[in-house]
Amino acid sequence: MNGMQDKLLWIEGRYDEITQLMTQPDVAADADRLRRLMQEHAQLEPVLEAYRAWKKLLERDREADEMLADPEMAEMAREEKEELREAIPAAQRALQLLLLPQDPNDDRSVVMEIRAGAGGEEAALFGAMLLRMYQHYAERRGWRFELTDANMTELGGVKEATFMIAGRGAFRRLKFESGVHRVQRVPSTESSGRIHTSTATVAVLPEAEDVEVQVNPGDLRIDVYRSTGHGGQCINTTDSAVRITHLPTGLVVTCQDEKSQIKNREKAMRVLKARLYDMYRSKADAEYAENRRSQVGTGDRSERIRTYNFPQGRVTDHRIGLTLYQLEAFVDGDCDPVIDALVLADETERLKALGENE
Repeated sequence: MNGMQDKLLWIEGRYDEITQLMTQPDVAADADRLRRLMQEHAQLEPVLEAYRAWKKLLERDREADEMLADPEMAEMAREEKEELREAIPAAQRALQLLLLPQDPNDDRSVVMEIRAGAGGEEAALFGAMLLRMYQHYAERRGWRFELTDANMTELGGVKEATFMIAGRGAFRRLKFESGVHRVQRVPSTESSGRIHTSTATVAVLPEAEDVEVQVNPGDLRIDVYRSTGHGGQCINTTDSAVRITHLPTGLVVTCQDEKSQIKNREKAMRVLKARLYDMYRSKADAEYAENRRSQVGTGDRSERIRTYNFPQGRVTDHRIGLTLYQLEAFVDGDCDPVIDALVLADETERLKALGENE
């Protein structure tokens, strides 16, 4: 607890220091420095608010202890103590969660990729279902959904799709979606009623900021071509689709969602930077991942994370052993019951590790 108290005192002092710095003319004139200070100020503010709320509860508890000595106030004091018996630990846990080392990418928007796996056309149809699910989930959260590129089948399935979800905290809630998703259902093309098992892979990448990923224009090969729709049907009479190849890494990004070549190029660059950032980040995190594997998994794209069983109407997340019989609502974008549980499991695991290290 002493270590936590010391950290909180430092945060309080740093918050006051930043508040003063932002009022100084030389700081206000330096846009980059001011932006960094404002970001740090915003990050510290919820911690400080939680700290002050916790201190107020502790003060109320001390006052209640003093009131117990007064016969006329003892009953009121006991009621106060009973109320605080649960409020203080809850406030302390909330504070400890805020003090946990945060993933610096948590507040970012995301680039997501879906690829059909085993199962042929049924896997592609499952990929299309996942694409709709994430679009509906983004709408429920008030985030912006942008499709970048999709390779569709004749029946409307998704072989591959890339899309962006823009909104504060998108990565924090969606990062646990990385991995292999499995569906068990009777395909519409199956006459015997036999249940098929198919898979699709989901990747979730934090969107990179320009200052973090510098791309040399000389390292890029940019091709333009005519956009095509489902099954190869032409949907654009101009060469508006864009393919960008990053020559040093061999990464290839395409975008044909917009009718404007400029907009497609801009989207493709955002996706390319996210992939480069993820590649660099994955290398840097490799040693950390070896030393500690979270309860909810590593986000490895080869790891089977969830099963969608339609005959039983259930969705099961294998990492935390959670099964809900709300499959229809879940695939319609009501994903919070599972995502909340994943976030809680991760927080609990990290709190446990923090306690062991103190």
